[in-house]
Amino acid sequence: MESGEAPENEVSHLWEAYEQARGNEARNALAEHYLPLVRYVAGRLAISLPAHVDRDDLLSSGFFGLLDAIERFDTERNIKFETYASVRIRGAMVDYLRAKDWMPVTARSRVRKYGDTMAQLTNDLGRAPTDEEIQQAMALSDKEFRALQAQLAMATMVPIDDMSVETLEAATPSPSAAIEEEELRKTLAKAIDKLPEKERIVVSLYYYDELTLKEIAQILHLTEARISQLHSKAVFRLRGSLARMKASLI
Repeated sequence: MESGEAPENEVSHLWEAYEQARGNEARNALAEHYLPLVRYVAGRLAISLPAHVDRDDLLSSGFFGLLDAIERFDTERNIKFETYASVRIRGAMVDYLRAKDWMPVTARSRVRKYGDTMAQLTNDLGRAPTDEEIQQAMALSDKEFRALQAQLAMATMVPIDDMSVETLEAATPSPSAAIEEEELRKTLAKAIDKLPEKERIVVSLYYYDELTLKEIAQILHLTEARISQLHSKAVFRLRGSLARMKASLI
């Protein structure tokens, strides 16, 4: 996840110039330097997007998120700008998608049922259910199930590692919050280990190696649509594992 090619000291000078004058020229220079970050975030978000979404519009919304990040960023805080800006950029992109009302209510209802069905079958079978078992439990035709699988990607816009801006801006977390987060990480690691092999590889490449949809597809020699499908299934399985973990703590 790299920004522009300007040396580190040059970037520091850009920030100094912007903080002194808060002018458009300095802000635009910073935006130009960090523009590759917008393309990177869009490339990672693409793992959850349907084909009809206009990429240029997505990039434009991300650019405004970048400008917002530059204006709001506090250089005194112990946070890397790239980390802070990535959340703002992604948030702007997601807001743009939500404003388009791109997922019908009926589709959302069916996606929720899919998640509930997967969780119930996992609990009953003691393993990850197959597509055929999920389709049969939901009483869907082949055509309906294929349509549902296309909708699952849209439902995983907010991936399992998403962090709020408030989290990034917060002070040192409380001891109890730190303990709960560590427990969450352990549960997530165990859940990832239990994923089917291809889903586990996709999760590893996406969340740990931070590769884009296109890069993962090239590595696994699969289509981008197939990688998106594997990612969606993994996210639903992991969400179920985390939900059961949180329920056990209540």
